[in-house]
Amino acid sequence: MQHLRLSWEERIESLKAGVLSAASVTLIFPLFALLNDFLASHYPSPSMNYWISGAIAIFAGFLFGVTYRYIIREDQNSHLKSGAVLAFGLVRGLAHVEMSIATQSAWIPIVSFGVESILLFAIARLVLDGAMALGWIQRFKG
Repeated sequence: MQHLRLSWEERIESLKAGVLSAASVTLIFPLFALLNDFLASHYPSPSMNYWISGAIAIFAGFLFGVTYRYIIREDQNSHLKSGAVLAFGLVRGLAHVEMSIATQSAWIPIVSFGVESILLFAIARLVLDGAMALGWIQRFKG
């Protein structure tokens, strides 16, 4: 019974990490959307539906938060933390690159989307690290 109780506690902590990460992405994504809109008006780039892109970013932020908690566990290894950010950021950013190359877009919006992706997860990482330092979210102990 003790194992089941710990399992639910861990799941709740992961849910908290996911929600906090998604919230941080929700707050910062509109700023990047404005920047990308500005760049899109000056350079040829594929049209974006920012509602769909925002929803995907928020969902990715949630998944990042849950995964990040399991990746870093109780380690203080900065390579693990940076690697998690780069893994999520590059996967999301490279999807934009692939779409932009297919439509032969200018390189500045492509770079902007890549940087946006990495920065979104870097900010989520900082928020999660702060929440863990304050004890709002417990590190995974498994």
